[in-house]
Amino acid sequence: MAWIERRGRRTRRPVRVGAAVALLAAVLGGGLAPAAADGAEAAAAARTGAVEDGHSPLPRPEPVPTERLTDLVNPFIGTRNEGNTFPGAAVPFGMVQLSPDTGHNTGYDWDDSRIRGFSAVHLAGVGCAIGGDLPVMPTTGDITSTDNAAYASSFSHDQETAAPGHYRVRLADYGGITAELSATRHTGRQRYTFPATDKANVLLNTGQALHKVTSSQVTVLDDRTVAASVTGSGLCQRTDRSEPYTVHTITRFDRPFASSGTWEGDRVTAGGDASEGSGRRGAYVRFDTTGGDRDVEAVTAISYVDRAGAARNLDAEGRTSFDATAAAARRAWEERLGRVRVQGGGDARRRTFYSALYRALLHPNVGQDVDGRYTGWDRKVHRAEGFTYYQNWSLWDTYRTQAQLLALLAPEESRDMALSLLKVDQQGGWLPKWGYATAETNIMTGDPVTPFLTNAYRQGLLKGHEEEAYRALKKNADGVPPPGSPYAGRDANRAYLAEGFVPHQPNRQKVKPGDSDFHHGGSATLEYALADAALAEMARKLGHTEDARRYAARGQSYRNVFDASTGFFRSRDAEGAFTGPADPARSEGFHEGTAWQYQWLVPQDLPGLVSLIGGREATERRLDSFFAYDRLRSDPEGTAREVWVGGPYDYDNADTYNPQNEPDLIAPYTYLATGSPAKTTDVVHAALSLFTNAPDGITGNDDLGTMSSWMVLSSIGVFPVFPGTDTWGLSTPVFERVELVLDRRWYPRGRFLITAPGAGGAGRYVQSARLGGKELPRTWITTEDIRAGRDLAFAAGPRPSTWGTDPRHAPPPAPDAPSAARTARP
Repeated sequence: MAWIERRGRRTRRPVRVGAAVALLAAVLGGGLAPAAADGAEAAAAARTGAVEDGHSPLPRPEPVPTERLTDLVNPFIGTRNEGNTFPGAAVPFGMVQLSPDTGHNTGYDWDDSRIRGFSAVHLAGVGCAIGGDLPVMPTTGDITSTDNAAYASSFSHDQETAAPGHYRVRLADYGGITAELSATRHTGRQRYTFPATDKANVLLNTGQALHKVTSSQVTVLDDRTVAASVTGSGLCQRTDRSEPYTVHTITRFDRPFASSGTWEGDRVTAGGDASEGSGRRGAYVRFDTTGGDRDVEAVTAISYVDRAGAARNLDAEGRTSFDATAAAARRAWEERLGRVRVQGGGDARRRTFYSALYRALLHPNVGQDVDGRYTGWDRKVHRAEGFTYYQNWSLWDTYRTQAQLLALLAPEESRDMALSLLKVDQQGGWLPKWGYATAETNIMTGDPVTPFLTNAYRQGLLKGHEEEAYRALKKNADGVPPPGSPYAGRDANRAYLAEGFVPHQPNRQKVKPGDSDFHHGGSATLEYALADAALAEMARKLGHTEDARRYAARGQSYRNVFDASTGFFRSRDAEGAFTGPADPARSEGFHEGTAWQYQWLVPQDLPGLVSLIGGREATERRLDSFFAYDRLRSDPEGTAREVWVGGPYDYDNADTYNPQNEPDLIAPYTYLATGSPAKTTDVVHAALSLFTNAPDGITGNDDLGTMSSWMVLSSIGVFPVFPGTDTWGLSTPVFERVELVLDRRWYPRGRFLITAPGAGGAGRYVQSARLGGKELPRTWITTEDIRAGRDLAFAAGPRPSTWGTDPRHAPPPAPDAPSAARTARP
């Protein structure tokens, strides 16, 4: 959940491009040989059955006779009350997310009534402004303003639709223009239907975006083509000093425009062909639609490398019509969604489920052009060989849920994502914390990249790269980036290694843009310790025995911030004294949370935590208080909406569960450690009620699919209870049957089946479980169980049972934790 500078409470015709692009490439000094190769590659992909989003072939799901899964997806979910999603067009993991911007700081808000343009880059669910590059807006008449807030058009939700890969809206102003959007991996396609007019305009605004634009450039190349570049920086209003990035674009129209011009500030130059510099600027093109042909189609290709890269992307992916593009995008989404087949649960639940699955597959994003070139974090151009390069890393969020979901449903892409992070380290000098495009932002705290990459290792995705990954992680875990580096890394690591905790120093001056771990000493200590424990397991399996012991010992550092006098974690100052209010609901030093909410972030040693709190009974009483369990039993949805924390940023004076932010994502599964799996089910199912088929149907910021991934995994009953490892905690699914269609190169049997007859309603408690036909008394499984294709069968009933109540059957702590060889006392 990236920081936001406010807090709120929950209330709320074919395109003719080939010859022209070849000419364009000649002007740019680049050939199109790579595009020809891409064409051959596409043909080969078609022969092998590869899907249209450019990713690897997979066993095809059986056709669904009665419905398309894409018909169940509602892209408007999360566009209200700080879900911060976008309703526009994208393909899975695509570089382009073409979507409307309404004036909200993250792009689109359901309660806004005017559209300022349709821009090419968005991140789903971020907590603050980023992206929104090159907003394009159709208008009619004279150009009277160059500010997109002024030339924005009103619109109505009654005349707006969205589906995976296709968005449509009728603009109420300018005579009622209809705008439609679709996308490929590297391009965004637009179709504008104008009224009959000799002044049908398309405005390409390079100087305004959601983030800070430091400079931009636009050039009218010919009577169909406009090139632009936008350089910007900043995330969460606090990183204006962060490294900038540049996105290059080429927009190609399907017919010649009648006239064109540029603007700089408020000055519009008819016939102008270039504008460059800081401030508000852009270009317009004009068409005559009085002759009966009122449709104007355009394709915008983007590249983070250069203009020639955008030209190649355009030539490779911009040859089809709008309708063909939208149909291909929908087929790509249908295939992706078909990797999870659910039965039961009711129509409403299936709609929210597949909408969440859709959002979980939007990010990270392809960062390379069709020829394999990408801009590395060293500002140099590289070429990906043997893998696809990805970017956009909300790691503090995604390491907890989405990384694990993608390892199941998109292992090929997950492998490439992990390799991309290793390239960031190799080329930029350090592993990232929160990376946007080609730059580090240093947003959030802790060490999220470690559990992200150790998860990839434990899921078997780093074969052949194990030692390379380990070296990068060891450097990250044992050091601090040098002063001249843009990376913050573990910026409090020296103090942590010396004292065993991160001192809380809220007034300490930040050395680098972004967040500082010193400003969140309590939670940073817990995050470091979790990462150390996950790295210890990787070290042990790779044979680095001494390192494993060292990291395992550091995994116990959570104990150093436990205040026995309060029974809660508490920040320490530089002298080692506990600091801040003793009341855990008013604690200091916990990033976007309180000591109440962070107390369960010890997945590496829950038996040890239980012992610190006072044993199983004391821990369970505290959990019951935290979740308001007495009321939850009689009024689960009311408790979720009225008692639990009501907004993602409502973390002052909070002593209850916050299902809307990342620190508490694992919390419901803590009941597995106290021998009460039925209570895990009660809490999880109540939290799932917060996901609805409505604009406010997401709990808080979606954070590049993090919250949606929680919803998907919790709905199928298999959840990663120890991020960075291969341990999956179990709870009752909300569907009677779930089949995961898996990539056979990573999961040889090609599927994982979960059944729970009668689940999802009153019969939601596990009575017994079987794995591969054998009785399963424990409340967890491993990735190897999934890889082996052992079916997981639950018997469900209306009342809690004794299944999983034996402490020996709880998910295990890290093997080297002191409590690993014993159980917590009753």
